[in-house]
Amino acid sequence: MASAATLLIAGTPAVVASAGPPDAEAARHERTVWAGSWAAAVTRGNATGLTNNGLNNQSVRMVVHTSVGGPQFRVRLSNMYGEQAVRVGRATVAKPNTTTPDDLSDIDTSTLRELTFGGSTSATMNRGADLLSDPVALPVGDQQDLVLTVHFPIPTGPVTFHGQSRQTNFIGATDLTSAADGAGFTIRPNCCWFFLSGIDVQRTHSPGSVVVFGDSIADGNGSTVNANKRWPDLLADRLVDARPDVRTPGVLNLSLAGNRLNHEGTEPGAGGFPGYYELGPNALARLDEDVFAQTDARTVITHLGINDIWMSGDSAENIIASLRQVNQQVKARGLRSLVSTLTPYEGHGNPGVWTPEKEATRQAVNAWLRGSDEFDGLLDFDRVLRDPAQPSRLLPAYDSGDHIHPNDAGNQAMADEVPLRLLGL
Repeated sequence: MASAATLLIAGTPAVVASAGPPDAEAARHERTVWAGSWAAAVTRGNATGLTNNGLNNQSVRMVVHTSVGGPQFRVRLSNMYGEQAVRVGRATVAKPNTTTPDDLSDIDTSTLRELTFGGSTSATMNRGADLLSDPVALPVGDQQDLVLTVHFPIPTGPVTFHGQSRQTNFIGATDLTSAADGAGFTIRPNCCWFFLSGIDVQRTHSPGSVVVFGDSIADGNGSTVNANKRWPDLLADRLVDARPDVRTPGVLNLSLAGNRLNHEGTEPGAGGFPGYYELGPNALARLDEDVFAQTDARTVITHLGINDIWMSGDSAENIIASLRQVNQQVKARGLRSLVSTLTPYEGHGNPGVWTPEKEATRQAVNAWLRGSDEFDGLLDFDRVLRDPAQPSRLLPAYDSGDHIHPNDAGNQAMADEVPLRLLGL
């Protein structure tokens, strides 16, 4: 489904370099800025299970994959959807130890760094607030895996989290922030980043970042777990290959599996789908938090609307109206606004999920998008992924098996479809 596949138990001002020649031109060329390298959209915990119960004297070890690198970085934690203040007892970051059999959880201890917050190794995240770390003096490369471990010494209450990580993460009892291996992490779900929402890197002459604002098709459902084969990851790979220098933009995937333009995550959908908090609020309500708050965002790619069709039976007019509103608000912030056609899904789900009437709606939305000049550019993912012999279905070579989500090859085809000129390159 274009929704969560697996549920867990249910602009900082620029910093000017201090060294260098005194003349103004040289100083200008040494100017460094913060740029977004990795991000995740977060939601409130679900109504039951671990994400509702929260964590208590437990450590969470989470693996993330940067898009671009820099000489130092900072980490953003979020208690945006919490019901109380959350205490961070200790937090560390390291690069993985790739020489061990369990290279997902094991860390290279020579790279271990303690996160500080205003110089302190512990901090409190206020209810509804973010917590930004001090800069970490550890160079990070393009497409670099980082392992973050956070200890929550007292009960957190319901968590703020991202439910569809397509990445194994780790939970264990007590403070494991300095543990070299994963032996103490006894819970290992293939999902969920907890209280973690972003990583910025320090760069010179950064071209900013590209924000992908989508649903499960960009969130990676159908792609290989622990392989970073979501199409935004593959777009980042392509950008690094094309521009292997500091002028490469970051790619920030702010997609949420199951997200809809016009409906809340908890609203039930067709085919008996019950709805969950982790699918997030309606997309327009996400703009301030998930798009406009990103560090140095320059371009937004919107790929939303298919869930409004299959889950909620929305009309083409309602979907188009919301896509136009997203575009207007993105442009009002001075950002480049790109949009994608809606991809096929016949054969997905129970009876009523796909119908000829819903297919007509999808085609009407796509026809409008192809004829519109309101956006700064169109990505025709429908043309790329559809089966020419049966245009209402995914091409079998690109189908992950559920007839709505692309596999790794399909994700690569989507990434290859993005004209780099539309990203300002």
